[in-house]
Amino acid sequence: MAITEIGVQDRKMNLDRKDLIQKFAALAGLVLLVIAFALTSTAFLTMSNGVTIALQTTSIAFLGFGATCVIITGGIDLSVGSVLALAGVVAGMVAKEGIPVPIAMAVGVIAGGVCGLINGLIITRMRLPPFIATLGMMMVARGVALQITGARPVSGLGESFGVLGNGSLLRVVEEGANGFPKVVFPGIPYPVIVMVVLAIVIAILLLKTTFGRHLYAIGSNEEAARLSGVNVARTKIGAYVLAGLLAGLCGCVLMSRLVTAQPNEGVAYELDAIASAVIGGTSLVGGVGTISGTVIGAFIIGILRNGLNMNGVSSFIQMITIGLVIIVTVWIDQMRNRK
Repeated sequence: MAITEIGVQDRKMNLDRKDLIQKFAALAGLVLLVIAFALTSTAFLTMSNGVTIALQTTSIAFLGFGATCVIITGGIDLSVGSVLALAGVVAGMVAKEGIPVPIAMAVGVIAGGVCGLINGLIITRMRLPPFIATLGMMMVARGVALQITGARPVSGLGESFGVLGNGSLLRVVEEGANGFPKVVFPGIPYPVIVMVVLAIVIAILLLKTTFGRHLYAIGSNEEAARLSGVNVARTKIGAYVLAGLLAGLCGCVLMSRLVTAQPNEGVAYELDAIASAVIGGTSLVGGVGTISGTVIGAFIIGILRNGLNMNGVSSFIQMITIGLVIIVTVWIDQMRNRK
């Protein structure tokens, strides 16, 4: 075990400078985006738009955190968008049966974790490549979500179901001169608070726990990690379960924002998750990645979409732009690994 930890520490020391450069490059890109969109749109730097960006970014970040843990092991998870939808509709259907909303959402999160567990078992026990295993789960989870709902949204969930997605902390509302309520401060949305807490917890998990060190060890050299006593199968399963739980939570938050459970929600969200991790410095070959970098990557995607929307750029051009950003980022990562 000590050999594994020493090897991981040596590798991290060798890559720290490169990772720092990558992270600062991503942060510089984020700052440049903010400046560019602030110059092109007067409404970009308003408080209401800032809240909108933060809310849009939370779903990318939730999935990105799970993607980071999986990619660090050298794997990939293409199923999180569909798992998100399945978890959300499970939570909605349970809540509609009269079960308290917190319990219903917990059931939805657990459903996501079960999907992650199945992914991990298929990859470690059946020895299927992560790409194929999670691609299959992507189709299965989406099909189950559509089947149990009859391909129809689950509505009539009540106001309590929308508290998590639409509520906010420290919201200040005053009565205006015309008698209508006036929002003085929109508050901090609950999803943003959850995102911050998760970022801190998972960063500590990766940096300060044995599980986190084992993730890096497996991504750096799986065979060496196995010979050093790391339970590779159990650690990989843990990474996919964590990704599934986060996808389940993301689904519950998104459905709460809509106050309707949509079985078609989350299409192509897995691409945003992977992109946020890679843009933030997570290497697709494994062994390298941080949660702080993923947060920066998630905000780059969120701000890019928001700024392009505000400037009237079509959704098709947005897809092209984000696709090019992903290609360039992965190319830079590959060049870094070759060096």
